[in-house]
Amino acid sequence: MTSYLDWVRAFCLSLPHATEDVQWEHDLLFRIAGKMFCVANLEPGISPTKIAFKCTPEKFAELVEVEGIIPAPYMARNHWVAILDMDALRQPEMKELIQGSYQMVLEKLPKRTQAALGSGVSSKPAAKPAKTEAGKSRPAKAKTTKAKTIQAMATKKKAAKAKPRRAVKRRK
Repeated sequence: MTSYLDWVRAFCLSLPHATEDVQWEHDLLFRIAGKMFCVANLEPGISPTKIAFKCTPEKFAELVEVEGIIPAPYMARNHWVAILDMDALRQPEMKELIQGSYQMVLEKLPKRTQAALGSGVSSKPAAKPAKTEAGKSRPAKAKTTKAKTIQAMATKKKAAKAKPRRAVKRRK
């Protein structure tokens, strides 16, 4: 293995719940809950890219301006960058970016999956409670059977107001 693969593999596998898998014949994928956060090329002769990872749109725009870093093939629309030259960034910077990629992918996982992993990560703030006219918070109400009945009656009224179907004359 090339030297960069050693530290990339060790770092990615040190992240909680990270797994590795070889896919597309020569790419070592690092995933969390089946979602990729980093890809390392095992065969540098096949492709010029060394590693690829996800980043924020702002960081993506910044990184693609650096010599030795390009938008990742097939994944640029999702803000992935590919490192062509390992000297383009220092190792601590790359580790920080890979950690950021891991965190972004983790935050995009369904809440149930996050809970199963025990991450407790929430990408969105908790919903604010509804407010009354006086400005006091009140708990959100679940739909009761009465509310469902009223909604069903309103739907029936709309259907009754709709134009009746024209009768079709049958030929003898």
